[in-house]
Amino acid sequence: MLLQFLLLLLQKFLQLARALESYSAGSCAFEDSTCGYETDISVLTWILNEEGHYISMDTSQGTSGDTAVLLSPELYTGEWSCIRLIYQIASASELPQGSITLNLYIRVEGESLDHLLWTTTEHSESWLIASVDVKNRTDKFKFVLEGVLGTETFASIAIFEIKISTGYCIECDFEENHLCGFMNRWNPNVNWFVGGGNIGNSQSILPKDHTFRNEFGHYMYVDSLYVKHFQEVAQLVSPKTLTPMSGCLSFYYQVQQESGIVFTIYTRDVNGFYEELWKADRPTSNDWLLGEVDFSAPYPMEVIFEVAFSSAKGGYLALDDISFSPVFCSNQTATSFSPLQASCTFEDNFCHFYQDYKDGPGWSRIKVKPNAYRPGDHTTGTGFYLLANTKFTSQPGYIGRLYSPTLPENLQYCLRFYYALFGFFKMRDSLAVYIFEENHIVQEKIWSVSEIPQRVWTQAEITFRKPMPCKVVFLSWCRNFWDCGIVALDDISVNLGSCHSADIPPNFPGECTFEKNECAFTLQPRNRHGWHRRRSPTPTSYTGPTGDHTTGVGHYMYIEASNMIYGQKAQLISRLLRKTFGHQCLIFFYHMYGRGTGLLNVYLKMHGSKKEILIWRRRGEQSISWLRALIEYTCDKSHQIIFEAIRGISIRSDIAIDDISFQRGPCKEMEETILQSSGYSADFNEIEY
Repeated sequence: MLLQFLLLLLQKFLQLARALESYSAGSCAFEDSTCGYETDISVLTWILNEEGHYISMDTSQGTSGDTAVLLSPELYTGEWSCIRLIYQIASASELPQGSITLNLYIRVEGESLDHLLWTTTEHSESWLIASVDVKNRTDKFKFVLEGVLGTETFASIAIFEIKISTGYCIECDFEENHLCGFMNRWNPNVNWFVGGGNIGNSQSILPKDHTFRNEFGHYMYVDSLYVKHFQEVAQLVSPKTLTPMSGCLSFYYQVQQESGIVFTIYTRDVNGFYEELWKADRPTSNDWLLGEVDFSAPYPMEVIFEVAFSSAKGGYLALDDISFSPVFCSNQTATSFSPLQASCTFEDNFCHFYQDYKDGPGWSRIKVKPNAYRPGDHTTGTGFYLLANTKFTSQPGYIGRLYSPTLPENLQYCLRFYYALFGFFKMRDSLAVYIFEENHIVQEKIWSVSEIPQRVWTQAEITFRKPMPCKVVFLSWCRNFWDCGIVALDDISVNLGSCHSADIPPNFPGECTFEKNECAFTLQPRNRHGWHRRRSPTPTSYTGPTGDHTTGVGHYMYIEASNMIYGQKAQLISRLLRKTFGHQCLIFFYHMYGRGTGLLNVYLKMHGSKKEILIWRRRGEQSISWLRALIEYTCDKSHQIIFEAIRGISIRSDIAIDDISFQRGPCKEMEETILQSSGYSADFNEIEY
């Protein structure tokens, strides 16, 4: 008996050792140290609790906007990994707009800016779990945890544990006390419970788990004992997938039943849409059964393991060892859809879009040279876009249709595009978007124009999902003289997922659209003579933009020339950027319209030096459009980027910038030559077809 007991203890020890092996470098429970995590001394401090168990920061340390940064040790993994945070955000009151925030970044060696992986402002009375997948990388990196203070009187952030493990966040053997972030959706009568793990096996309904094949291992189970209503449901919800993934989802389950029991697996997206993934059809078994199903998560979603009972004698179901492989269960790679196939800037051609000419001349691809009278395209300000009714005269009865390539069924799509209207009054339905289901020959209108024409590129975005393959159709219609005008279209993009998903991080590190604030830029001076964040046209006529570049109705930064004197300067200074390994591309859009326009300079300033190195300049009126600037540079020291606007000779010299981003590597395109001074040009209104 004693020998058997010792063998069981040894087996338990080996299981614990195996669990500890799954913890990779960078994991920490903050028991008596920070495990190599360090606080950035240039900002607020993360404080290790004297009794251990967590590290924290709170509002007593600073004011709104102040940050505390925690850096992990230097890490490297050639495999897909999962970082799991156990944290709590606490507040004395309901969190208002601008509340305390916890951000998780990855800092890649050789890149100037950090990539945002996850962010939250969710507060609770107990700890929460966040699971974030991290793709395999060839470069060394660090994780960066950033706490940002809000406007609350008192609020705090505490981190209890950081676990980094190889594999996918959706995988779990249920041996950890936090169950890998899986959550039971509470039901008054039927719920998922943890089974196994006890020497006496008092809480178990099965003699052995699947992972270790003994009574010490754990699994999840649901029992019909307390069922009170027909089709009572218990749901076990996986962590949300935040990184696109596809392959084979496998798991082990065991069913014992006396009457009806239904075991189903669903996916659920951020909008709450359920789609059945798999349903059990195997008979009752006294052993663990393997379940496999091809699984694709191109956008954030949860996997839900659902059990429905028809009575209190419905038996039980147990679940264990959920795993994922990037190879599909059938060992065949499924045909994947790339959103790039249905996206186009029209710079080179129509991409995969095509036209139906039976109703009229259709859409023309044109290019307008930079000038002070006619807007250019949205992509660069100097490129191509599509124009309907290109004769610039009203043609009642005109219809032009532009078709996208076929989009696969049962996927959620985010369609974005930019349009501009030039004409009279309301131009209702002069541009509309339809979904054409080929199998049913059905067209459904999902969007149409209703506003007064504006000479500004405006963004439209539409989220849709169809059960059949479909195409997007852009239709321009001229009904009569007063509702007819010129319709322009550019930068059509299709992405998988919802247009308004809060779980999707920015495309590029350091990207700033100025929609929420000034990002990490500093204004010098910070008064009426400096840069201002604005929405809508500038106050002075015949200068400044009509709208921003991001959406046409959002925010941008500009100088108001009427508040300044000739030659006065205003600077917009970036935060400190790390040194670069190789080339880096700075991209931004600028607006210089007005006969008295001055200069816009971009400088690079190395840390510790007072010298500002000029890396880009534009002088005088350039165009009525937003123009794209590309600056390729290298810097082997920490540095800052400075945008400097200098007021021109008159009040018609407003200068604006928008949509700043940094990309690693050389710029993929080089910008065309832009006008260096204002003045009339004979080809101001020239159009290229």
